[in-house]
Amino acid sequence: MSERSWGHEASPGSEEQPGVTLNIGGQRFTLDGHLLSRFPETRLAHLARCTCPEISRSLCDDFDPRSGEFYFDRDPLVFRTIAMLFFEGEIHMGRGVCPICFKSELDFWHVDASFLDECCRSSFSEKERELSEIACRVELALSDKARVGESITVRARKVLWQLMESPDSSFLARLIAVFSFLLVVVSSVVLCLSTIPELQVPDEDGLPGEHPALSLVETVCICWFTLEYVLRFTAAPRKLRFVLAFMNVVDALAIIPYYTGLALSDLGKRSSGTSSLSNVQQAVQALRIMRVARILKLARHSSGLQMLTYALRGSFKELSLLLLYLTLGIFLFSALGYTFEQSHPKTLFTSIPHAFWWAIITMTTVGYGDIYPQTYLGKMNAAVSFLCGILAIALPIHPIINNFVKYYNKQKVLETAVKHQLDRLALDDHMQGFAQQRWSDLSLRAEGHGHPCDPDDECVPFLDLEVKAPHVVMRTPC
Repeated sequence: MSERSWGHEASPGSEEQPGVTLNIGGQRFTLDGHLLSRFPETRLAHLARCTCPEISRSLCDDFDPRSGEFYFDRDPLVFRTIAMLFFEGEIHMGRGVCPICFKSELDFWHVDASFLDECCRSSFSEKERELSEIACRVELALSDKARVGESITVRARKVLWQLMESPDSSFLARLIAVFSFLLVVVSSVVLCLSTIPELQVPDEDGLPGEHPALSLVETVCICWFTLEYVLRFTAAPRKLRFVLAFMNVVDALAIIPYYTGLALSDLGKRSSGTSSLSNVQQAVQALRIMRVARILKLARHSSGLQMLTYALRGSFKELSLLLLYLTLGIFLFSALGYTFEQSHPKTLFTSIPHAFWWAIITMTTVGYGDIYPQTYLGKMNAAVSFLCGILAIALPIHPIINNFVKYYNKQKVLETAVKHQLDRLALDDHMQGFAQQRWSDLSLRAEGHGHPCDPDDECVPFLDLEVKAPHVVMRTPC
């Protein structure tokens, strides 16, 4: 058992404060009372000021009056970093220390997290945000589950919400999610097939229209999408938040064009003017193109697409930097290309805005070939432009990939933590119900023999109820 003495000599005339001897996990530390008084709100400062033995015992795990040692069953390595607060006024979290465990140590010693230095505060704050997110997810999952004592309407709404929103909640919910996913794929395939001329059928006006079989499949898909949206809206706990959510807006955009097209088609049949009929038909064709938004519904059933979206949102700075590089390069090389190509009699660079297109397809290494330089200086400018374009595109790619991997791993950890927490809560409820049932059975058995069972009676023995569960062995007293 090692011993460390941290303190300083008292200056003449200063009020003498006794030192505190601590035994942290088998290692002995001695701290000067003057140091502990610098932060009076901490547990050690209260321990140094306390003169009542009973209060002192309440502040530690054990106390030896002969040696004057206060015993704490805590991590001595973490305590070293926390004890540096009294010397340096700030704390540095040790390498390899779990931030969650470090937070529990800070709470035990009554040390505020604001004393962490800036170099350690970022990772610590990130873990705190993860913990709060886990707590929010667990609370949301618990609030969505039906509970005993609730009204039939509330329980039915929660069950319906679980079916439509949580594919992992039951086998039926998983079937609904798979069926919806397949209909999205079928609807997207039908949209593509409807544009093939050989599969189109002329309508009453002789214009090409959708095949009746494809129209029937489209109608079936739209009926399911509409029913799904209505059921989810009915079961949503917060209606306004549901309507304004991004994925729900996508669902609405996938449904509305179909009904709007039907209304416009009916309006066109009733109108007698040729020009108005042509405008209605053009509007219907434009609404059919909007059905492309239906493919975005796949993101609801694919966690990978959702993570990619969040990763791109988190990489906004890198993407902005990429666009800035490309914008500067496009303006610079298009102006140089226009200037160098003016000497050629058959120049294709008629203006700087016209040269923007050439700069865009050159810097992005597409190169359609519809516009190209013909002078030596123009070709040198083109060579430099596509080399700069490769560098401008390649530089932000690595941070974007890192952000995606980081967010992907973080989401997997959060999902596992939430599932583990829900399993623990379910197991606790199960154990509590099991213990209550065993206690009621024992009480009934004791009353049958004429000896009522009193939990406070010392003659009542403990029941050795070993309830074995994964990593849990619970012994419940009578």
